[in-house]
Amino acid sequence: MNQEKISPAIPNRGDDVIAGRNAVQEALRSGRPIDCIYSARGDRSGSISVILAKAREKGIPIKETDPRKLDALCGNANHQGVIAIASVHSYASVEDIFRRAEERQEPLFLIVADEIEDPHNLGAILRTAECAGAHGVVIPRRRAAGLTYAVGKASAGAVEYIPVARVPNIPAFLDDLKKRGVWIYTADMDGQLWYSVDYSGPAALVVGSEGKGVSRLVREKSDFIVSIPLEGQINSLNASVACGILCYEIARQRREKSSK
Repeated sequence: MNQEKISPAIPNRGDDVIAGRNAVQEALRSGRPIDCIYSARGDRSGSISVILAKAREKGIPIKETDPRKLDALCGNANHQGVIAIASVHSYASVEDIFRRAEERQEPLFLIVADEIEDPHNLGAILRTAECAGAHGVVIPRRRAAGLTYAVGKASAGAVEYIPVARVPNIPAFLDDLKKRGVWIYTADMDGQLWYSVDYSGPAALVVGSEGKGVSRLVREKSDFIVSIPLEGQINSLNASVACGILCYEIARQRREKSSK
């Protein structure tokens, strides 16, 4: 079980906060999409253990935190030691994304958002992905924003159209993609110029977190490191902006190839 502080990506008293044991149990029972569950650290009393077992069975991340953080999440409502963060849309599977590319008869175009914690950034990435013709977006199960109300709002409705899948481990997922013939393009410093690379085959574009960028393991598993030169005094672009530039270069190259 993951023990962590509540991320700023989780809203206070948002439309996606479900507080209290009965309410969370009913949400799980009804099949409502749940992004994650927060429980009071060390509390296994009453129905809490049943709720956590059901969440594990469904593959829903569980995060232990201080009860005062739970108070802040639900505006001091009676949470009884457990809160669920509802998803604005159900998650897809990786196979759903591959199937979408096959149905369109196009080489895979996938975006991997590695530990993007800001919901506005993830929402903007979903919006760009949908507009640029990507087949789907993959995010890690932990240490990242999920399909919360804030992400849905920032996506301007794109969450309804672009499949989003969650995986337990991004480096392992990249290994699986490479076995399936997908080329890995990672946005990072000290790489090739973004427009000098051929993206016309099956491609997964990896965009790293706002603060840390991509991990060493992700970089090592990449086939190409692509960079966008920066001419000003700031040493990095917003993750969603960098993703937008790269997505439209991928779209441009594919459009040109298909027109020929």
